[in-house]
Amino acid sequence: MIKYKLTCSDCEEIFDSWFASSKEYEKLKKRKLLICHICNSQKVDKTLMAPKLIQSENKKKDNSDLIKLDNIKKTIKGYQKFIKDNFKYVGDKFAYEARSIHYDKKKNTKGIYGKATKKEIRELKEEGIESQLIPWIRDNDN
Repeated sequence: MIKYKLTCSDCEEIFDSWFASSKEYEKLKKRKLLICHICNSQKVDKTLMAPKLIQSENKKKDNSDLIKLDNIKKTIKGYQKFIKDNFKYVGDKFAYEARSIHYDKKKNTKGIYGKATKKEIRELKEEGIESQLIPWIRDNDN
């Protein structure tokens, strides 16, 4: 198995994907079966990657890295709970709802959260609409 970091040329999403081999990746790419999970574009390519080398002296560090990772996940989940309790979830309509709140000053609503592509976030910023990207851990992720 081999893991590649892929990027979509259309929405600029970067994501990881596993393949049986580098030949399998090339085969899927040639048959145009690699598709962005965000925008369904077929303009998906490998990005530059650095190999991860495991050395015996790094094994002790790995355990402390796992502890740090668990602490980070707990912190993010705490933020997520706060957001879920205090903001309205708007799903894929985040950009639309953000514009609606921004341009309709009279609209009295609590803050929102949801999903947006990098392109939508960039467009909101160009319009002077503030938004923040935050890391999000799905409930079924470990």
